[in-house]
Amino acid sequence: MKLQIVTRSGRAVVAGGLVVPNDAKVSDLKRSFHALKRKFYPSRQRFTTVPARGETRGTALRDDTLLSEYGLNDGDTIVFKDLGPQVSYKAVFFFEYLGPLLAYLPFYFMRKEIYGGIFGIKNAGKPVLEAQTLAMYFHTAHYAKRILETFFVHKFSHATMPIFNLMRNCGYYWTFGAFMSYFINHPAYTPVGRTQMMAGFAFSAVMQLSNLRCHIILANLRKDGAKGYVIPTGFLFNYVTCANYATEIYQWLGFNIATQSVMGYTFMCCGAAQMMQWAIAKHKRLRQLFDGKDGKPKFRRPFILLPPFF
Repeated sequence: MKLQIVTRSGRAVVAGGLVVPNDAKVSDLKRSFHALKRKFYPSRQRFTTVPARGETRGTALRDDTLLSEYGLNDGDTIVFKDLGPQVSYKAVFFFEYLGPLLAYLPFYFMRKEIYGGIFGIKNAGKPVLEAQTLAMYFHTAHYAKRILETFFVHKFSHATMPIFNLMRNCGYYWTFGAFMSYFINHPAYTPVGRTQMMAGFAFSAVMQLSNLRCHIILANLRKDGAKGYVIPTGFLFNYVTCANYATEIYQWLGFNIATQSVMGYTFMCCGAAQMMQWAIAKHKRLRQLFDGKDGKPKFRRPFILLPPFF
């Protein structure tokens, strides 16, 4: 069949249309389109159906779905969008997590050279405190865990994302990692009491392990071949819609209780604000998809993100 391909403004992208087999999948369409338009490799393409009357967006076409399942026939029109240069999710996660790990360490291991040599601070060579050493271990372990999860745990629903996300995410993580380390490892840093410090780090460690457990649960959601959205269950997911986000935030809360860094609390709040938006959207989506009608389970959770507060 022949499909007419246009931009959102209605401009034809392929003169005369694009011919694909009647039993073609969306992935086949993308490969055929790439053969004609070499600039637009498959992960850079997004196709949607023409919006229905009164709507602004059509249905996005999924790679593993037959074109016929969207009701597309010979002569129909679909809408193309260029997603821009893409980079793999694994690459983005790797570099955004490697950055803060590496940015943190010089302020701990090169205190005399950085604080004394660069900033001219007196007593830059004084011995490190126990809190500073534990903070370095916990910060390093957190990002080492994230890197290992990227390669051995996480399952990505999309292979790539816009390359701009790499620069934005790296800027965010790398900058906070360096600033947190600067203040925590500063020669004038004053630690909290040892009881508070140990309690904070202990709580952080428990949340780190809980976060790993949550990620493993999410990675195994579709092991039975299920497609689309699946309700996460088990462990903290029985009580919290986004238990993975909750444990991530509480991990940083424990770290900040132990270190009392303004920059650390700022980083936690910025991350929590973003995760709150994602959690609300996911909770709403799961409630709509699993409303208890037509034999579907009814989605209920007492908390969306931060038990016992939210």
